Amino acid sequence: MSFFLPLLALSFLIFFHELGHFLVARAFGVKVEVFSIGFGKKLLKKTYGDTEYALSLIPLGGYVKMKGQSDSDPLEQSADEDSYTSKAPWKRICILLAGPLFNILLAFLIYASLSYGDKQVLLPVLGEIKADYPASKAGLKSGDRVLSINGESVQTWGEMAEIISSSSVLSLKIQRGEETFQLSLKPKEIEGKNLFGESKTHYVIGVGAKGEFGSVYFGVWDALKSGVKNTYENSLFIFEGIKKLIVGVVPTSEVGGVVSIVQVMHKASQSGWVSFALLVALLSINLGILNLLPIPALDGGHIIFNLYEMIFRKPPTPNVLYYLTLGGWAILLGLMMLGLYNDINRILS
Repeated sequence: MSFFLPLLALSFLIFFHELGHFLVARAFGVKVEVFSIGFGKKLLKKTYGDTEYALSLIPLGGYVKMKGQSDSDPLEQSADEDSYTSKAPWKRICILLAGPLFNILLAFLIYASLSYGDKQVLLPVLGEIKADYPASKAGLKSGDRVLSINGESVQTWGEMAEIISSSSVLSLKIQRGEETFQLSLKPKEIEGKNLFGESKTHYVIGVGAKGEFGSVYFGVWDALKSGVKNTYENSLFIFEGIKKLIVGVVPTSEVGGVVSIVQVMHKASQSGWVSFALLVALLSINLGILNLLPIPALDGGHIIFNLYEMIFRKPPTPNVLYYLTLGGWAILLGLMMLGLYNDINRILS
């Protein structure tokens, strides 16, 4: 049972992805023949309207089978009005984009929900003031509370640290006891490492947190802004990770498979539901972005085919479509085997 929750969460992410395809396909009048969570033998199935809804044996996946479209047969076509292939290329692109965008939407909703309401946060109250650093030279003292930086209000230590790290000049509004005053300082530029082990310049002023916690209320607007910010930043992080993997900065030994994902989700669930929800949001973004990669077996590959048809006013030839799709499946299977190999290596070591 310890790994049941991660598997359930992964199935939900896939369900939400396929729900995006399903809703937009139906909105454009495409008949959805099957909506399945999981692959393989259908354990449970029920037909409502024109669609068969199924729960299949292998829970790590899922699919929407539209009329005139099949992942197993890229040459399947139908000229019927309610088929996928009879729709204009831009409509097909909308249907394909819906799955990944629904995953990104889900992440946004998780981030925004977790940000709403009264939260216990580490307050931007200064503790240690390091000698010979900009904060000490500017006259900051332990117990000072930072109210705003460069005109931007800060409520948490994390917000304060993030702004300082990326700012070469600072104008601080400080509260010291009953007194409030303004001061300016120039942070110290230092070299550090990013998450990919590369050198990166950032700024410090030489302060530590006093460790004071307090309750801060985040309203709807604050929660929405936080949702957008976290979704955007984590999307960029995943794009950057893929790019680093392709150019070799990140070794292929870091590629993980389903086993690693379930293990990490299990550990996160033991740390509390908030940690687990944050990881689910990150995985949802990851699922959405990976599906947009221009690999023929993925949504991104099919989008490329439809863009080709829009530009050249004709679809790719059946042979090109067939062999590119086979190549896409070969790439996916190769990545899956690499992830499984790395998972086994990690377990054995």
